[in-house]
Amino acid sequence: MKERWLEVAQDANERQEAQFETWLSGKGIPFVSAEAGEAYRERVTLMKDAIQLRKRPKRIAVCPSAGFFPIQYAGVTMYDAMYDYEALTRAWERYCRDFAPDAYNAPTTIAPGRVLDILDFKLYQWPGHGVAKEHEYQYVEGEYMKADEYQDLIDDPTGFFMNVYFPRIFGNLKSLEKMPILPGVNEIPAVPMAAIPFGTEEVGSAFKLLKEAGAESLEWIAAVRRLNSKIMGEGYPSFSAGFTKAPFDVIGDTLRGTKEILMDMYRHPEELLEACDRITPIMVKCGASSCKAAGHVMPFIPLHKGADGFMSDKQFKTFYWPTLRKLIIGLVNEGLVPQLFAEGRYNQRLEVICDIPKGKTVWWFDGTDMGRAKETVGQMACIAGNVPVSLLCTATPDEVKGYCKKLADVAGQGGGFILSTGAGMQGAKAENVKAMIDFSKEYGLYG
Repeated sequence: MKERWLEVAQDANERQEAQFETWLSGKGIPFVSAEAGEAYRERVTLMKDAIQLRKRPKRIAVCPSAGFFPIQYAGVTMYDAMYDYEALTRAWERYCRDFAPDAYNAPTTIAPGRVLDILDFKLYQWPGHGVAKEHEYQYVEGEYMKADEYQDLIDDPTGFFMNVYFPRIFGNLKSLEKMPILPGVNEIPAVPMAAIPFGTEEVGSAFKLLKEAGAESLEWIAAVRRLNSKIMGEGYPSFSAGFTKAPFDVIGDTLRGTKEILMDMYRHPEELLEACDRITPIMVKCGASSCKAAGHVMPFIPLHKGADGFMSDKQFKTFYWPTLRKLIIGLVNEGLVPQLFAEGRYNQRLEVICDIPKGKTVWWFDGTDMGRAKETVGQMACIAGNVPVSLLCTATPDEVKGYCKKLADVAGQGGGFILSTGAGMQGAKAENVKAMIDFSKEYGLYG
């Protein structure tokens, strides 16, 4: 198989500029006034200048991760947010209008509860379905792919997900086990044999439920799109759009599970490496297609099992980084700016992750030393972060301002920095969120 995504394409700069122009133009956004349109473009420009490292922005952009904070701030429950789409969107409108961040995260991580109910989703427990209505959803880790199934995944990822994985994680889609091997439908005798499962009551029932889930998802996404039109129309761009994952995390998070994939590095290293390579092109396509469909430039990539403490430096360089780097280069070659959210600490990884094209990525840090991050990867990429959520939950506004000042002095020196939180702001005090945003906008002005 031909090696791809080892080097940046010659036209990557031109593609990135074109994608930024699409985002910056605000085409199709119903701005409420000329001033709102200008404010939108100014905020996008703050982020563009920070990302590309070519010029110092006018000031530091402030783009916190809202998490579930807007829901709590609006006084509604998580159950309300997942089952009442108007309650969800009202909460986000209030958050954006009251706090005025430079960019916001659309509430697409607040999944519609009825869709999960219809499909009997097993990977999570959510409000009213395993956890209290006031609580956030929780992941239920398990071994959803067995160790001896690596080759099946490698041979046919789509078939494995459809015929094996989905029946395990969706209780009401078990009959998808009977789906035919679709590439086998390549001659006339194969057509009726492949059609047989679709005529059975079991498979028909599964497709009926998928249609119900799809109809409900359309209602949900319509509400989210109405929200986006309102918020962007008032001058606030979204911080990211589209989603993909590091290949190692695709396998480790929800296929093998944490314990199993860490053991696989010792017991099944060759299969794990091959599976990561096999998944990489799919993850590039997922990130590129979803981001471009939204007219954005930054697909969001949460990084989980590459954090300090999960594996040694040697294992990171062997198992995690090679395919993550290919994913980064693949997206860069599409003209996009991967927004990599390094959850936990990346202090031991900073030198390794410097091996990236300059001015083409955002590294958003959680618990990483931002001084060291600025000295290392910050010379190659825009860095973002990392106001601790614990500070927003427990400190005073003055203490929050003090932290933001130190952060801006260290990480914001010379540009190339976006001030954000280290995680979603659930549980934060409203006065601390306001202090973080208002102070940082004022203090973050470059002379």
